[in-house]
Amino acid sequence: MEHSLGQDSAPGFGSFDKSRVLDVRPLRRLVPVFTSASSNSSSSTPPFVCASPAGPFPPGVSPFFPFFISPESQTRLEQDRQTPSSIPVNSFRTPPPSAAGVTPNRYTGPSNGGDATPSGRITRSRVQQQQQQSQSGVDEEDGFSLSVADGENTRKVGRPKGKFRSQKRTRTSQDFNVTFPDVDIDAIVDNILSSYTNTLSESEGSKESVGYVLMYYDLLRRRILQIEEMKEGIPGVLRTGRPDLRAATLFMNKGIRTNAKKKIGTVPGVEVGDIFFFRMELCLVGLHGQSMGGIDYMGIKNSSEEEPLALSIVSSGGYEDHMQDGNELIYSGQGGNASNDNRKDKEIKDQKLERGNLALEKSLHRGNEVRVIRGVKDVFHPTGKVYVYDGLYKIYGSWVDKGKSGANVFKYRLVRLPGQPEAFTLWKSIEQWKETNAGRPGLILPDLTSGAENVPVSLVNDIDGEKGPAHFTYSPSLKYSKPVKLTDPTAGCNCSGGCLPGDSSCLCIQKNEENLPYTANGLLVNQKSLLHECGPSCKCPPNCRNRVSQGGLRVRLEVFKTKDKGWGLRSWDPIRAGAFLCEYAGEALNVSGIESLGDDRADDYSFDANRTCQPLGVLPGDSIEGPNAPFPLLISANTAGNVARFMNHSCSPNVIWQPVLRENKNESDLHVAFYAVGHIPPMKELTYDYGMILPGNPYQRKKLCLCGSVKCRSFFY
Repeated sequence: MEHSLGQDSAPGFGSFDKSRVLDVRPLRRLVPVFTSASSNSSSSTPPFVCASPAGPFPPGVSPFFPFFISPESQTRLEQDRQTPSSIPVNSFRTPPPSAAGVTPNRYTGPSNGGDATPSGRITRSRVQQQQQQSQSGVDEEDGFSLSVADGENTRKVGRPKGKFRSQKRTRTSQDFNVTFPDVDIDAIVDNILSSYTNTLSESEGSKESVGYVLMYYDLLRRRILQIEEMKEGIPGVLRTGRPDLRAATLFMNKGIRTNAKKKIGTVPGVEVGDIFFFRMELCLVGLHGQSMGGIDYMGIKNSSEEEPLALSIVSSGGYEDHMQDGNELIYSGQGGNASNDNRKDKEIKDQKLERGNLALEKSLHRGNEVRVIRGVKDVFHPTGKVYVYDGLYKIYGSWVDKGKSGANVFKYRLVRLPGQPEAFTLWKSIEQWKETNAGRPGLILPDLTSGAENVPVSLVNDIDGEKGPAHFTYSPSLKYSKPVKLTDPTAGCNCSGGCLPGDSSCLCIQKNEENLPYTANGLLVNQKSLLHECGPSCKCPPNCRNRVSQGGLRVRLEVFKTKDKGWGLRSWDPIRAGAFLCEYAGEALNVSGIESLGDDRADDYSFDANRTCQPLGVLPGDSIEGPNAPFPLLISANTAGNVARFMNHSCSPNVIWQPVLRENKNESDLHVAFYAVGHIPPMKELTYDYGMILPGNPYQRKKLCLCGSVKCRSFFY
């Protein structure tokens, strides 16, 4: 189904009868409504309005083609609303390995010849608890359950089907004091716009501008989500809507986007294999201009009239598509009632050769390239989708077929152009590796950790004959040989049921500037100078949402041999921006302890938490100069460590490191945790900035940088 938002994407072909009333049925049956941003925007971009197909529309906005539909159709739409079941709160949590009694496992590798490079705020009555959602963004992407007061009566809106399970209690005023932060979202967006204008005014459509837009969009979305989550289960407070749509509306109204002008073929700055977790991300970078419609197209002049040509399609299971072949796609047209719902009382309607269907037919005869985005099931959350850009295809045939409903459906055969990097085919290969556990080319060990982690870590070399890195003991956590006493004694929180957002009585929340640092689905909201997690002295359970970095690995990783940087680290699974990856495990040393390692390996497989580096996971205007450890911490992973020791340096990294202090009575329990800067596709090397060592450090060694980034400094320490 196609929805057009904005004048640029509305069908403007003279052959169309725009007075026709269409039965418009969106793929995802949501009713997101946001008022447009303030009219004092400095941008010349027309305001972006995200409204439901039948209203209500924001003040001053009238229903427009093709959004106007009959009241009967809207009634059927509401009756047929589908909302997936919720995932239990904190279902992503697992007990820390140490709690499960995991002991270090010894990896026996070559005795020598190892890697020489360190890898090393509008309130209304709310009486029903907002259900927690999963990391797949179900609450943000697929709908939510609300109860709102209407005078003395309470009515339920959009009640999800299925039985919800939640570990979280409904809050009452007697539970604790709830504090809502005074956050000016408009000011944040203005700061983003200012930074965007100053740094990327001449980089429209570049990889840098695409990365900038996506990173700051998701940072803003997470910040809005953090604020919204404080309202959960509080009587008298209502969440204001989906953070993903609200953030996108703000960005569109301010003109914070790239590749705004539609084009056929490749989109500058977007690479084959790039992944997206929200449809609005596709719009912001110009990959697919329809926030809900599956076919995006534009008018091309042909002699005296215009004809529509298809630009891109999204195939995500909403229609009867055949998408198992990695290089060929049988795509179903839009309209009629060919979508994959199972209602038996629907009127059978044939699809018509108009709008997107006509555009695909015209593209068949013209032979233009069409971008294909495939929606793939989220491996962690079955209700979620990951959108994978699978590259350019051409249409080689079309026909009319009978759908499951008995209606006529247009079918289009698309074939992938050769010479493009793997994308969907790579996902299918990874599925096979997981199933057989032996089909990975170059596999040396199926599990480098020998069971020390929640998930196996493969060891792979498809470059040369080296059989693995030098011998080391695999240890999943950081060990302190001597306790580090705190100057000022601290106490843990008393949140016996787990820390909840907005609880101003929680000591751990107080230390985190009155906010929980993580969203309900375990994503870091933003990088901080120092993050305070619950620890051994806290009364909260192991699955408390403020213990994210303590549960070990969640994504399937592999240690692999690189072409020129020794051993590296990458993931078989897609990684979402803000997701926790791992901590840097090893032995905590005093500053002078590095001497014991020997001059030849003094800084190999070691981490200095007092290095300086530019913060990446923060919004413009946030007061952070970078990670700041409260005391000198040096971690050696030479003889014992985990996968973090294999992460290589990059001057344009996709991973950030974060000092995490866990409450442990009067002793300091400082750790170094790694989080994704943006969405990371499978098999993309994971890298972070090693940072700069303070001048005068006798053990700093300048090394040649081979990251290949356009921002490469040519060296690192």
